Amino acid sequence: MSDDRDQPPESAVRAAQDVRVVVGRLRRRLRSVSDADDITLSQASVLARLVKDGPAATSVLATAEGVRHQSMAATVVALERLGLVARRPDPTDRRRRLVALTAAGRARAEGDRQARQEWLAAALGERCTEKERQTVIAAMAVLERVTHT
Repeated sequence: MSDDRDQPPESAVRAAQDVRVVVGRLRRRLRSVSDADDITLSQASVLARLVKDGPAATSVLATAEGVRHQSMAATVVALERLGLVARRPDPTDRRRRLVALTAAGRARAEGDRQARQEWLAAALGERCTEKERQTVIAAMAVLERVTHT
């Protein structure tokens, strides 16, 4: 039988629920702002990762995104068909191929990121007080710490 001391505090359970719900809504809203109607969230995430980290092997992308290699391979094929990524030989190991952004893929990822950034900054500027914005900044630092434990 579990002990009450093993359970998280009620405030932690409430905070977890609230964060999950709000993050889900925010993701959907940010997605609606960008041009991402023709690509999935996982495809958009891969584009963003390639912008941030540069070319990577499919297996590296799969690990970073927390999906199976087969799932990532399907995502990469779909992005290739859209002309957003291309596979190239790894300069350090010719047996491997790296997934890299095409010019169209980079423009797409950066344009989507810019549109989302502009919408969110405007929404925070219009709907929040300075004190509330400072609270959001502090809360993001806390969530960042939680995600890196």
